[in-house]
Amino acid sequence: MANYERIFRSRRAGGDTRPKTELAEYVELLERFGIVRAVPFGTSNDEVADLLRDFPGRFIGLARISGLIGMRGVRELERRVREQKFQALGVSALVDGIPASDRRYYPLYAKAVELDIPVRIYSSMNYATDRPYDLGHPRHLDQVAIDFPELTIIGGLGGWPWVNEMVALVRRHPKLHLDTSAHRAKYLGQRGSGWEMLMQFGNTLIQDKVLVGLSAGLVGQPHDTLIQEYLALPLKDTVKEKWLYRNAARVFRLE
Repeated sequence: MANYERIFRSRRAGGDTRPKTELAEYVELLERFGIVRAVPFGTSNDEVADLLRDFPGRFIGLARISGLIGMRGVRELERRVREQKFQALGVSALVDGIPASDRRYYPLYAKAVELDIPVRIYSSMNYATDRPYDLGHPRHLDQVAIDFPELTIIGGLGGWPWVNEMVALVRRHPKLHLDTSAHRAKYLGQRGSGWEMLMQFGNTLIQDKVLVGLSAGLVGQPHDTLIQEYLALPLKDTVKEKWLYRNAARVFRLE
């Protein structure tokens, strides 16, 4: 994991242009920019539970649970959802060192189906030099979607750099979606960026299956800047609304 510090050092050193804010100020900022819900990342499940309690209706709780802890993880997921109002499961091949199709995740997927919640799965190349770079390849989502046709799946990080495969799988499986977190929208529309297939089919055949993740904390830019980048993309206005709100509202049942 140490390689992440080297890769992303420039962002932390001088790239973050956002003012520092306290939690209450942050919630006010979300309201100011019309952000209906935020998904906290980089924090523990207990801290997310506190956010859900202290700021009801402002955050989506994603219970991040390892596939390596067996039934303890299944029981934790049920407790987080039923008692603390978490709305989704999150699993990470990068953190656990096993692909999403590993059978150790299957009890969690089955519980997510039972609880009727989506699962967000890490789906991208990783920069850790102590494990295979393709643990998060979208191909692993294919087997999960085959084995759990009732499970709503979000392929996190858009499948980059395997964007074409990600788009094809989203088209293939009715309950598979993707999100754009950790990527700047201004690069999505650039020729040669690798996102051409998403821009084509995300504007047409899979327009109902793309969710936007601004990742302001990761990319070090203000929320309004990142929103404007999405609004500037060469997408139909109706599609922009779906990417920025409608699709997530449906998946997380916000309406």
